[in-house]
Amino acid sequence: MAKTFNSYKYLPSQTADHLRNLRLGVSKRMDSGLQGQHRSSTFGSSVEFAEYREYMQGDPIERIDWNVYARTDKYVIRRFHDEVNIRANILLDVSESMSFKDMGAMSKMDYGSHLAAALMYVMINQGDSTSLVTFDDDLRDIYEPAATLGGLRPMLEGLEEIVPKGESNIQQALAKATEFFKGRSMVVVISDLLQDPRETLKGIGSLSYAGHDVTVFHVLDPAEIRLPQEGLIEVEFLESGRKMNIDLTDFRDLYLQRIREYLDEVRIGCVNEGANYILVDTSTDLHDALLKRATS
Repeated sequence: MAKTFNSYKYLPSQTADHLRNLRLGVSKRMDSGLQGQHRSSTFGSSVEFAEYREYMQGDPIERIDWNVYARTDKYVIRRFHDEVNIRANILLDVSESMSFKDMGAMSKMDYGSHLAAALMYVMINQGDSTSLVTFDDDLRDIYEPAATLGGLRPMLEGLEEIVPKGESNIQQALAKATEFFKGRSMVVVISDLLQDPRETLKGIGSLSYAGHDVTVFHVLDPAEIRLPQEGLIEVEFLESGRKMNIDLTDFRDLYLQRIREYLDEVRIGCVNEGANYILVDTSTDLHDALLKRATS
């Protein structure tokens, strides 16, 4: 028996309902269509009927198929091959550092998975297509693009099976993604970006220079941005396993200065590489995080 949205950990029905009217666009010209074995949605000049989708507020009323409504009591509209759609590729970091949780309500991995699920749902709900690719120092799980809620299910199930492990190499993984993604698309990178910013920005730049509309969601735990006020803490470098005891009284001011410098370097670097940069911590409301992308 197929799961309902209420059964999915990272896309419960209340989240889907909250996101139903959210729309995401792109600023660059896109190559429409689905990859792999899916039928192309490069519509061109043809006005051939393509498929139905659920009626959404703002759609022309004359596009409603009243024959379908009479049979099903549902409002749907016809999509035609002259309507260009967006192909979104969601790149999700699954390296060990994403398992970190301190001051946030959930780990960075859980937050990133919620964010990925929400982004994919929004894209499909607005009539576009999406795929999911996980990575650490290489591309790992690669899911076939989907343009229907049914096609989204394997990706939602895959998110629930993720166990973050291994070291990340963002530059290397994104360079491989650039080679893998054919044509121009929306690319969303979800990661804590725990790598030398210069290397990270090379990977982001490779995607942007290939013509993709790139957004980077930089996901951190609140403790990584602000630190607790005082006390002795044990810091574990998750990707190397090395541990260190640090007195926050002596370390806090220096850390906060360095984290500000790091965040500024990443933010400015992303902008210079032609990418949208959005910093979120794991206490940020999911809808608010997506609104930052919608208005960026």
